[in-house]
Amino acid sequence: MEEKRSTVLHRLILERQKGGTVTGIREVISFDEKEILLYTEEGKLSIKGGELHMKQLDLKNGEMSFEGRIDSLNYLGRKKDRKEEPFLKRLLR
Repeated sequence: MEEKRSTVLHRLILERQKGGTVTGIREVISFDEKEILLYTEEGKLSIKGGELHMKQLDLKNGEMSFEGRIDSLNYLGRKKDRKEEPFLKRLLR
């Protein structure tokens, strides 16, 4: 049986570096007061800062809101579309 993939869009809304909302979450990998690490529709997302707290988490709908001081947002191992890969790399597969 095939696994159905969700078509939830990944969206990141930052509110004055004091919190925000993320949609398109597949999994919460880890979280503490200094970092929240998520697996999203676009790959892993690291949110670093201080006094970070999850205000709301709904994994069924893939949504989370958080608050705290945000110092950085990084996508780690961002997934690529096949179109973005070099032509030669696709040809030699």
